[in-house]
Amino acid sequence: MQILIVEDELALSNAIKKLLEQRGYFADAVYDGDSAVDYATSVNYSLIILDVMLPKRDGFEVVRALRREGVHTPILMLTARTATADKVQGLNCGADDDLT
Repeated sequence: MQILIVEDELALSNAIKKLLEQRGYFADAVYDGDSAVDYATSVNYSLIILDVMLPKRDGFEVVRALRREGVHTPILMLTARTATADKVQGLNCGADDDLT
């Protein structure tokens, strides 16, 4: 299983990547919204773990762009935002689930 991690906080990104790889997954990590779209449209990932607050494009914009491009990979929004409105926005954009 190949997973794309999109998280701009380097320490958190590295920790997630390490944990996934220890469990036998292959993981790529990118740190901004533009790179997320580039990678996700170039590689057939099994899952995308996507932060909301990113440089260049936020996670909501990334989800909308990927869905417009026909990328149907499951997307898990990973965010510190706990407001229900943010969760609803992510799901309405096309994310599959939300983890705060």
